Amino acid sequence: MNAQFIFLAQSVTAAVIEIILLLLGAAVIGFLAAWYYQKSVYTPVIKKLESEKDDLIRQVAILNNEKDELIKKVAVLKDENGQLNEKILTLEKSLAAKKEK
Repeated sequence: MNAQFIFLAQSVTAAVIEIILLLLGAAVIGFLAAWYYQKSVYTPVIKKLESEKDDLIRQVAILNNEKDELIKKVAVLKDENGQLNEKILTLEKSLAAKKEK
């Protein structure tokens, strides 16, 4: 019965301050509970995703090196193709000259 008189005896300002303090306490408890839950559940998932990301970065680097090598190889083959086309033209000209004789 004494507690009832304490609540009745509080002023409006004191009641507002008490409500705000209780809400802040509940917010802190909720934040900490959510933070610990997030930490326990999502930390392993994040670590797994980071390791997969590192593996993918390595694979991208390897594929970029292979791409550069293939680009160089294509350039060499284009040069060879051009040289062979020139050789074909010269051989066709010499063949045409021999046919005329």
